[in-house]
Amino acid sequence: MMWPDLFVVRQFFEPDMCASIVNELKVIEGSAATVYGRSATGSVDEGARKTLRLSPAEETVKLVVTRLWQCKEAIERHFAVTLNECEDPQFLRYREGDYFVAHQDGNTGMLKLDTERRLISTVIFLSRQSEQPETDAYSGGSLVFSNLSGKVAMPSEPGMLVAFRSETTHEVTPVTHGERYSIASWYR
Repeated sequence: MMWPDLFVVRQFFEPDMCASIVNELKVIEGSAATVYGRSATGSVDEGARKTLRLSPAEETVKLVVTRLWQCKEAIERHFAVTLNECEDPQFLRYREGDYFVAHQDGNTGMLKLDTERRLISTVIFLSRQSEQPETDAYSGGSLVFSNLSGKVAMPSEPGMLVAFRSETTHEVTPVTHGERYSIASWYR
């Protein structure tokens, strides 16, 4: 098995669907996304995570959850696990300067929280990433996986889903231009 062990679906959402979701998210104010650690409810800690969590229409949430359930069996086969639940997705907007420090999402045995039951994490990229500032694209904001051997940045594409074991250390580097829209969710 190569590291990082990733399950990737290009075109998980078609370009028109990504554009539609991004257009919906652009007009939502949002609130600071929380981090989990000492409390089960989470807290805002901009030293660890600075991004906005957005609440789109119920139909949009249902669409994402339905697609995640449709992909569940393929993810189970890839990671050789049995998955029973899928958490409600988090719709996220990273603006210039926003980031999420290196962390794990669960399944480490370190925390006595409900989030510890997470087995597989997913990220769905909605917006386009560019090395240079461009209209309707973001720069920076890379999804980076790390271990003792080094770091690997995941090139993003609008509509692409990336799944990985929740104990995998990963981060989102600071956005340097534009806005990064993505959806995170977790299987248990």
